[in-house]
Amino acid sequence: MFTLRPEDFSFTGSGLSRPECIVAEQDGTLWVSDNRGAITRIAPNGDQQLLGHMGGKPNGMTMADDGSFLMANIALRAFYKVTRDGKERPFLDSLDGQPVGAANFVERDRLGRLWLSVSSRLENHLRALERDVPDGYVILIDDEGPRIVADGLLFTNEVRLDAEMRWLYMAETRGGRVSRAPILSDGSLGPCEVFGPDPIFEGALIDGIRFDVDGNLWVTEITRNRLYIIAPDATVHLVFEDPGGTILDHPSSLTFAGPDLKTVHVGGLGQSRLATFRAQSAGVAPAHWT
Repeated sequence: MFTLRPEDFSFTGSGLSRPECIVAEQDGTLWVSDNRGAITRIAPNGDQQLLGHMGGKPNGMTMADDGSFLMANIALRAFYKVTRDGKERPFLDSLDGQPVGAANFVERDRLGRLWLSVSSRLENHLRALERDVPDGYVILIDDEGPRIVADGLLFTNEVRLDAEMRWLYMAETRGGRVSRAPILSDGSLGPCEVFGPDPIFEGALIDGIRFDVDGNLWVTEITRNRLYIIAPDATVHLVFEDPGGTILDHPSSLTFAGPDLKTVHVGGLGQSRLATFRAQSAGVAPAHWT
C-alpha cells in the first residue's frame, strides 16, 4: 500500500493564512481559501494574488459553472459567492426561517447540484467539537431550491460524491469517522451508514475527504497530522503522519492537480504553504474539469 516519507514532500505557495481548501484548474492555477481576504490565487509560475476582503474563516469551496467560487465561511455563518475579481456576496445564510449555522463546505457535482455542509447549529460551533452535539447537517441545492437531506451529524465537514454519484460521503469531524448515504433519484438521501472504522482512531478529528480513481477515499486527520486512505472494502491504511507539524499542520483538505491529476496539494489550518506530493493513483476529476 502507498506510503509517504518526509522527503516525498515539496511546498507550494508562501505567506498563506489558514489555507483550508484548494481548488485546482487544468492549467495549473490553484485557488486557496485565505482568511486575510477570501481566496489566494497561485498562478502556474508561482505568482500569488489575494482576492476579497471577507475575513472570518473562509473554508470549504468549489468552482461554479461561471468560474466564480462558492465558499463557506464558518465564522460568518453563511455561504458566499466570490468572483475572480474578489467581489463577494452571500448566497445562503438562512433556511426555513432559521440561520444556517456554522457553514463549512460546498461541493458541486457533474449535474450542477450543490451539496453544502453545516457543522453545527450552535452559536459557538467550537463547543460541538468538545462534546457530541448531533446537529450537523447537509443541504442540497438543485432545481427545487435548498433543502436539508441529512441531519444529526457530529460536526459535518467536507462532503464528496463517489465517481458514479451513487453515494454521498460525509466527514464527521467530532465522530472521527466518515458516513455515507445513497443518493436517490430525486436527490434525497437514503439511510446513513458508517464507512470504515468508527472512529478512525480514538480521539481522531477528521476534516477533508477526496476520492482517487481507484475508489480510495483519502482522509485528513488534524490531531496527529495524518493522511489516511479508506479502501473500497472499507479497510483503512495510514499513508503519512507528522507529529511535529513540520510538513502538515492540522491538515484540513487535499486536492488532486496537474495534467494527470496525480499531484496532490494538502492545505492545513496552521500552515502558511501547501504540502505537495505525487500520488500513485490519479484523483477523480472535479466537476469544473468536465
